[in-house]
Amino acid sequence: MKIVEQKRHLNKYINSSKVVFLMAHKDLDLDALGSCIGLSIILKQKRKDCYIIIDDKTHELGVEKILNELEGCIPIIRSENIDKYLYPNNKKNLLIILDTNKQELVQNKEVLKKIDKKVVIDHHELGTTTIHDAFLINDPEVSSTCEIVTELTEIYDIELDPYYATLLLSGIVLDTNNFTLNTTAETYYTAYYLANLGASAKKVQYLLKQNIEEYTERQKLLTDIERVGKKCVFTKASAKTIYRKDDLAKVADTLLFFNNIEASFVIGKIDKNTIGVSARSLGNFDISKVLETLGGGGTDYQGAAQVENETLSKVEQELKKAILQEEGE
Repeated sequence: MKIVEQKRHLNKYINSSKVVFLMAHKDLDLDALGSCIGLSIILKQKRKDCYIIIDDKTHELGVEKILNELEGCIPIIRSENIDKYLYPNNKKNLLIILDTNKQELVQNKEVLKKIDKKVVIDHHELGTTTIHDAFLINDPEVSSTCEIVTELTEIYDIELDPYYATLLLSGIVLDTNNFTLNTTAETYYTAYYLANLGASAKKVQYLLKQNIEEYTERQKLLTDIERVGKKCVFTKASAKTIYRKDDLAKVADTLLFFNNIEASFVIGKIDKNTIGVSARSLGNFDISKVLETLGGGGTDYQGAAQVENETLSKVEQELKKAILQEEGE
């Protein structure tokens, strides 16, 4: 894992800082939040002032459970209040971006302008909007950012409470779709390591439990599945329904469980003016290249895109065209 090779550089950034801010992508999932909390534990034991920036107003169910359980226990701030916590000498401030490397996906882009010293820790492919004025720790071969942060806890010999070990494990389980995607021997070792620290598989399943109404709504997306080319399937939501991005992702995950499907694409409205695209692959079809045509991207196994002020039909046409081009048809 690349984090081992870059430990010395990361140490330099952390040790030269007085205050460290952690920020992940919008619409936090268990990998984003788990990695932020895991890294905050490392920084606390290294005696650094640390704050997690969260601007999301609504949360997916697992994230909401964690935030409720840890209310008052972890230092969370909103980006609008960051000036209160900045160290007077800006050189002593550090911003660490986790689980994304794209500037448009972070909780708040304005924060990127406030802090000069930045580090990105992520497992997604780099792209044209990658935050390039940061020290990049990026490994697309790793299952999740929680796997990278777990490796850091082992490298730094950090004592992890079983609860926090469980949060890191939940991020890994989420991003690997229960160890069915993007899973290597290192991923299994990381899960074993966290289990030895007391991570609870039962608690992970509790965090991954779904809302039955949301589940029922997602099932509607499985009633009109269309094959595109020889390897891919596609489904489109009703223009009248607003979905969460993680709902679209879960449908894309489900579609991979069917025979003779290498990749899945799901599109639907995620707000009044924005269409979300979620894609999953078994690793044999380049979904990131397809998503780049819509301004998105991802890894060999998962990806997403967002298109503003466009119709579902137009996005559908562009997506199908890109899929067929990638298949060479």
